Amino acid sequence: MNTVTKQAVSAEQFTQILEENQRLKQENNWFKQQLFGRKSEKRRVEHAQQPSLFDFSSSSDSLPAPKETITYQRRKTKSRNDNCVTEQGLRYDDTVPVEIIELSAPELQGKQAHQYEIIDTKVTHRLAQRPGSYVVLEYRRPVLKHKATQTLSTPAAPASVLENSITDVSLLAGLLIDKFVYHMPLYRQHQRLKQSGITVSRTSLTNWVKRAILLLKPIAHAQLQQILQSKVLAMDETPIKAGKKSRGKMKTTWFWPLYGEQHEVVFGWSQSRGSEYVKQVLKDFKGTLLTDGYAAYDCFVKDRQDITLAQCWAHTRRYFIKAQEVEPERAEQALQMIARLYKNEAHIQNKSLDNPNKLVYRSLHSKPLVDTFFNWCYEQRQQVDLMPSNPLSKAIAYVENHQAQLQVYLSDPDVPIDTNHVERTLRPIPMGKKNWLFAWSEVGAEHIGIIQTLLQTCKLQNVDPYRYLVDVLQRISIHPARQVTDLTPRLWKENYAKAPLLSELDRLEK
Repeated sequence: MNTVTKQAVSAEQFTQILEENQRLKQENNWFKQQLFGRKSEKRRVEHAQQPSLFDFSSSSDSLPAPKETITYQRRKTKSRNDNCVTEQGLRYDDTVPVEIIELSAPELQGKQAHQYEIIDTKVTHRLAQRPGSYVVLEYRRPVLKHKATQTLSTPAAPASVLENSITDVSLLAGLLIDKFVYHMPLYRQHQRLKQSGITVSRTSLTNWVKRAILLLKPIAHAQLQQILQSKVLAMDETPIKAGKKSRGKMKTTWFWPLYGEQHEVVFGWSQSRGSEYVKQVLKDFKGTLLTDGYAAYDCFVKDRQDITLAQCWAHTRRYFIKAQEVEPERAEQALQMIARLYKNEAHIQNKSLDNPNKLVYRSLHSKPLVDTFFNWCYEQRQQVDLMPSNPLSKAIAYVENHQAQLQVYLSDPDVPIDTNHVERTLRPIPMGKKNWLFAWSEVGAEHIGIIQTLLQTCKLQNVDPYRYLVDVLQRISIHPARQVTDLTPRLWKENYAKAPLLSELDRLEK
């Protein structure tokens, strides 16, 4: 009896050792992948006709490229002897270029012109920005004296986007583009301003960015309401550090990008990753929701009979990629079947098939592959040598748990095969975090979501974000509030892109 018990315990311990050894191998392979592996999910394709990067035999006899001399003229900088401190507190040195803009007075036009004489000039300064450089706009306004009444008057300086501010709209657009498109933190922009000879406080930069984003907030909200009218939505989530949790620690909060069928995206923000935010933002949505299989979406859809949940095939594929180290042959079989599904989607895209033809093609070519794939997963699940801790077991379990959701795209031509289009819009968040690291406050994280909503939609709509911001920031004050939807990037492209409002600097350079 003791011998049998001892043998049973030894067999159980041996199984545990095998599973532990397998788990440690998986962790070791994961760390190697993070340090030395490829991050792209594209499968490697060898091209026999392509020469090696280190093959110098074909270039050894090549002749040096011809050289040419390029000359240009630079305008001499205007010399100034004062310390260049303006009445508005703008400081700049002699190296900063100044564009002088002469403003005329309406009183000097027409029959009444003889009644006035110019006795002085008032000067107003605005800090403007060219791509990669700065310039001071100097507005010179004549001071007029009415000869008969001896009263003084002067034309008003052009209104600024931000009240009582020295900023030109080109500077505001430049600050937002540099930080949120090119991921240059404000402290680096502050250093660049200083190296350009301009003295402003870093706090001023922060306030200018904050005030500009608050002006854009109604547009982002209008775009959310517009996106919720879509029949198919794709949703994802990504973390961001925002707000103080305790001494020396930041809170982990979440962005929730929502991608609509008109190629628009909204970056919602929440302090948690629970389903409460999903329920709140999608309370009025009816249609198909495409996600990555996160449990919060399953929890949300349980209570909503008017929403169909679809599953991303790219996330399914990643489970089998993780299993390649332990089960290379069987994992490769699964990856090949999934690759054929993507090949079918590439054919649909290349041929630009409309929805009816797309549905027919998926039914004829993709549905049999999906059925074969599910049958293969069931057969593998029956194998006695497949332990629960094996990554292939986890991949197969994932497929079986989401089998219905993975088939939704086969019956609805508007549903994509994966959420990769949403993940592409997420790239600025991790790219930004490598530069500005975190949002100092929860409000700052919300502001990031607002500006990224508009900038990423500009990218999706092939709209120049600089031209868009320069126009919209000026147009907000004169645009009817009930028509704020017209200022979203997609509709702005239709209504205003052909004749956008320009900054003063752009008008000078035309």
